[in-house]
Amino acid sequence: MRLGFIIRPPHQFLSLLLCPGLRIPPLSVLCAQPRPRTMAVSSSSWELPLVAVCQVTSTPDKQQNFKTCAELVREAARLGACLAFLPEAFDFIARDPAETLRLSEPLDGNLLGEYTQLARECGLWLSLGGFHERGQDWEQTQKIYNCHVLLNSKGSVVATYRKTHLCDVEIPGQEPMRESNSTLPGPSLESPVSTPAGKVGLAICYDMRFPELSLALAQAGAEILTYPSAFGSITGPAHWEVLLRARAIETQCYVVAAAQYGCHHEKRASYGHSMVVDPWGTVVARCSEGPGLCLARIDLNYLRQLRQHLPVFQHRRPDLYGNLGHPLS
Repeated sequence: MRLGFIIRPPHQFLSLLLCPGLRIPPLSVLCAQPRPRTMAVSSSSWELPLVAVCQVTSTPDKQQNFKTCAELVREAARLGACLAFLPEAFDFIARDPAETLRLSEPLDGNLLGEYTQLARECGLWLSLGGFHERGQDWEQTQKIYNCHVLLNSKGSVVATYRKTHLCDVEIPGQEPMRESNSTLPGPSLESPVSTPAGKVGLAICYDMRFPELSLALAQAGAEILTYPSAFGSITGPAHWEVLLRARAIETQCYVVAAAQYGCHHEKRASYGHSMVVDPWGTVVARCSEGPGLCLARIDLNYLRQLRQHLPVFQHRRPDLYGNLGHPLS
């Protein structure tokens, strides 16, 4: 297992660095970019809530996938995390739409039951980033939902968000995606949820390309935005980090993005590079190659100071923008 750690900088440098990440192996320090000195961190980094971001390579084997995820969640709990994030399709990645539908389960099925037990056992919250859910309309539609499930430390489901933007794209050099072949779009956004790390806004993968969604979550009170993902090998190097950093900067939120990595089967591979971005747009933790996890501390005092010094939400002009959701003419 590969782990990323947050190391504590000397107190006198807290105004310059936010919890640099250390990835093992190789031994390397990921340094944050300088913050304005007027927004120095006042509290000890060890007092801040710790979150874990898990990176996996899902296959069609659901039990093996659970074993891998459970190992990472237990390690996150051992290291002191209060909340662990798993990527989109943490349950499985199938070879085709028919297999996707066959392997899917309802929220009260056996697999989610194993995760509720895992949350209770480890005593931490779980962000299950994209569960293939047979909804209440399964019998009528024979289609599923891509459902982001949030469990508390008692194993209770406290929020569900069903992906609203489905990925139907054809990128040259990358396997075509037709998510709508097996999946229905969700009907609504989910209000941000209070967790031990802060107020979490739920999204999934392709949603990150729609800034309207992230702004709506931020305006509803989100302090942490989550984009569990399975980005492709072509769009990943081009768009992954820049989109996540843009969403963090424009909303002044932390962004947590747990990602799938590597070859899932002969038809599909994912980019990986799970990461955490702070509200200044700095990548403060990241995974590199292979299954593993990285850790980051969430500093809400810093977030509030940044919003006070750079009050962009007070400067918005909704009277000028109108409805930005219409297709291009």
